[in-house]
Amino acid sequence: MNLQNIGVIGAGTMGNGIAQICALAGFNVTLLDISESALQKALATVGKNLDRQVAKASLTEEQKLAALDKIRTSTDYCTLHNVQLVIEAATENLELKRRVLQQIAAQVSADCIIASNTSSLSITELAASVSSPARFIGLHFFNPVPVMGLIEVIRGLQTSDATHALALELAQRLGKTAITAGNRPGFVVNRILVPMVNEAILVFQEGLASADDIDAGMRLGCNQPIGPLALADLIGLDTLLAIMEAFYDGFNDSKYRPAPLLKEMVAAGYLGRKTGRGFHTYG
Repeated sequence: MNLQNIGVIGAGTMGNGIAQICALAGFNVTLLDISESALQKALATVGKNLDRQVAKASLTEEQKLAALDKIRTSTDYCTLHNVQLVIEAATENLELKRRVLQQIAAQVSADCIIASNTSSLSITELAASVSSPARFIGLHFFNPVPVMGLIEVIRGLQTSDATHALALELAQRLGKTAITAGNRPGFVVNRILVPMVNEAILVFQEGLASADDIDAGMRLGCNQPIGPLALADLIGLDTLLAIMEAFYDGFNDSKYRPAPLLKEMVAAGYLGRKTGRGFHTYG
């Protein structure tokens, strides 16, 4: 497939980051969301990110303008009719993703590749939401998308070799490193990372150490670039809870039980950076 046109569903943090790197790689991007205000906010974010790269001399003004010109926005799924690949980056909710995927499948051609940026949900189960599930695959990008060098490529039971090969080609064209993972909750990276963050929350909940000391301990003692509680705030505590609950349900194993404090903080609306308060506070 001569891949040129990509659709991205969801203009939030992940969606606008995916749109940005696709446009920089020369793809024509249709960024779709239900809200015009969300789309305008996404374009502003992409513009600021590109301005930052120009200021660092890693991008020219001409390259920035060319990338912005590659992105068009829409609130109508009908605008996806000519795309060859769609990446769904909606909120990590199974029923929501199913509805979005069904709307995508109703508008795109029969040979259009459909991918989900899910970080924990079953690719096999999501693939069952679309016609011709052999064309469905998981493409798990990491936050912040323009900075992080990895894409997890996840094969569902139905995913064809051709779909997998195209996903690997896309990762290469985007300048990312791809690793292929099987369809298990959390795949590879989150399967290891998120329970570690949950354990840090349990340590904090027990009063063993302050949030600052827990983060400093893991940064300085394990050479991690960011402490686990600061990372939880960056990911979003609601997203973290959704992933842990998916693990708990998927593996039926008590070692994946979400920390009670995590559930309580989400109930209180303390979701991390996006609300200004999590395990740390933000201005």
